[in-house]
Amino acid sequence: MMVSYGVNTLISDSGVIKYRIISERWEVNTVKNPSRWIFEKGIFMEQYDKTFHVEGYIQADTAWYYDQLKLWELRGRVTIRNVNGLVFRSEELFWDGIKHEFYSHQFSRLVTPERTLEGTYFRSDEQMMHYEVSNSVGSFVTDDMEGEDNSTPPTAAPSGTPSATEQSQQPAAGQPEAQPVRQKAVRKAATQKSNYQK
Repeated sequence: MMVSYGVNTLISDSGVIKYRIISERWEVNTVKNPSRWIFEKGIFMEQYDKTFHVEGYIQADTAWYYDQLKLWELRGRVTIRNVNGLVFRSEELFWDGIKHEFYSHQFSRLVTPERTLEGTYFRSDEQMMHYEVSNSVGSFVTDDMEGEDNSTPPTAAPSGTPSATEQSQQPAAGQPEAQPVRQKAVRKAATQKSNYQK
């Protein structure tokens, strides 16, 4: 139905400008089922708040928008950045306009000012405020981890004086020497190597 080149357009919702779309090629095809917009040369999209300030952006190498389903399918070097400094990267992302959520079944990397997450499944609300990452590895702040042993190490005894632990391990006179006791096992978070490259 329509093919446009060098696109730079604003899209409004209920009379309020919500998005800016920039693309080299924009095709609107209502013959295919379901009907769709096609951005084969890549897409860059900014999102605005009510005062026309940029809330974030989305970019991808290729994109399809199924207008009847209100579903975006983004492929190839997908990047999202929002106003809170969160950055999302993956090779695939779906944006469901009916359920108001993002999701991906490909390896994804999520970076916030506090933590970094990587995983093979991602789901989030549209504001990227509540999200889940499955089969994940990453770095976390201390408060995120439960069950960590945060006790302070024992203080060293003065030179030449056996510590309380050493005294308890020395056998009393006339008693057989006690077998050494294994140290308590410490639970560690599981890690998973990734072949993801920026």
